[in-house]
Amino acid sequence: MKSTINLLAIALTLATSSPAFAQTKPADTGHAHAAAQPAAATKIDVPAEAEAAVSVVDAFGKAIAAADFEKVKAMLDPAVIILESGGAERSRDEYLSHHAKSDAKFLAGTHSALSQRRARVDGDIAWVASESELHANKDGKPMTLLSTETMVLNNTPSGWKIVHIHWSSRPKKY
Repeated sequence: MKSTINLLAIALTLATSSPAFAQTKPADTGHAHAAAQPAAATKIDVPAEAEAAVSVVDAFGKAIAAADFEKVKAMLDPAVIILESGGAERSRDEYLSHHAKSDAKFLAGTHSALSQRRARVDGDIAWVASESELHANKDGKPMTLLSTETMVLNNTPSGWKIVHIHWSSRPKKY
């Protein structure tokens, strides 16, 4: 049981999500980042000036889950850095070349429920922090992951672009 939990923690740690692990075993990874749907008791702290950045974060999650890599590419800054599980993907091209595919595969069969979100804008920089539960199946058995995600965005002439992502997840204990 402990090895299964460790495998899930390694394979599933957004946000989510994993670059180091995904680079060596992309088919075995899954990530807890997705376009989360708000739960009934969701705590949202998003001022009006941050709504456009939050909409990019949500659209990014939906695009990954739909394996729409052209949309994903359009939302990521070319020099984005994605941190997860002690590893890093240091550009949009690096992420799209392999890790995005394993994210899409995993997210295709999941449901995410947003539990908390906070966002802020300072000039041309915004950050969005989200917490959610991800419901998935592993080897035909249901599992729930607690996921955290932070995205930093830069407001460019062509709109908000994601410049940094940090994903983390762990199995929910009952």
